[in-house]
Amino acid sequence: MADSQQPAQLEFFALQSPCIGICQSGPKGYCKGCFRSREERLYWLQIDDATRRVILDACQRRKRYAQRKKSAGSDAASDALTQQGSLFPDED
Repeated sequence: MADSQQPAQLEFFALQSPCIGICQSGPKGYCKGCFRSREERLYWLQIDDATRRVILDACQRRKRYAQRKKSAGSDAASDALTQQGSLFPDED
């Protein structure tokens, strides 16, 4: 369990890019693969590790939001399908 008074873990290596090779912009301008903005992708090699850490945290939040939004949409679609009556009612 993490204690708020514990020091952060030391980083010995530079933070790697979160790019997974799906380089497409979504409707809000964030990459569909790594959830970075255009500027975050463009300046990744010029920024320091502290800023990269902030960006990675933001990317994780964006990804969780997108997953929740997607699952809520699929839940609504599945609810609509279950509410629709069957075309072929069971004949006993």
